[in-house]
Amino acid sequence: MIEQNGDGLRVTGPMLIANASALLRAGRGFLRSRATAGELVFDLSSVEETDSSALSVIFGLLRTARDCGVTMRIAHPPASMISQAALYGVSDSLPLA
Repeated sequence: MIEQNGDGLRVTGPMLIANASALLRAGRGFLRSRATAGELVFDLSSVEETDSSALSVIFGLLRTARDCGVTMRIAHPPASMISQAALYGVSDSLPLA
């Protein structure tokens, strides 16, 4: 589940293939509805579990944010996501807060 957290977004629960489409859709909806550009923090401190689809969601939201003039930062990524990013060679592409 993605919820608005101040001027950012927070994910609660797992980021798995079973809910990846819903997470991406909800995040994109929020990004597109923002009235102004600026910086957004994507808080993952409450994420319980991830698989490789979590990276797909993150990169999809990063593209949408860029298209909307928003700079997105990832806060508190789970260790499993960091490991997966390293495995796939995309660690340097994650804009960590």
